[in-house]
Amino acid sequence: MDLSSLTDEELTSVEFVEQHLALHFGEALLTLYVWPDIADADGISVGFGQPGYRDALCSVIGETVTEAAFHEETALTVEFENGTVLALSLREEDMDIPEAGSFVSADGSESCQF
Repeated sequence: MDLSSLTDEELTSVEFVEQHLALHFGEALLTLYVWPDIADADGISVGFGQPGYRDALCSVIGETVTEAAFHEETALTVEFENGTVLALSLREEDMDIPEAGSFVSADGSESCQF
């Protein structure tokens, strides 16, 4: 899966849905069924359920993606211009569901589940 189309895109909204997270980058949509960790520019990381988690995710609304990468069966990362990094482990031992999420590119040319 190629996430390079997210580079230079702005995170326009974060939706906390009952069992998943929807990240909108303009018309592109990254849906995660496993909650990612989020680390700020100083490397301070917060995970789902910890105080400040939702605030940390919402703090990158309006930030531009500098790099987005998908490494099959290893990790998905999205880095923002302010140094914040979203990271999701895709290792089998870290997942308790068969699919971690889905991605639909802005133009619809790429649509996949992972």
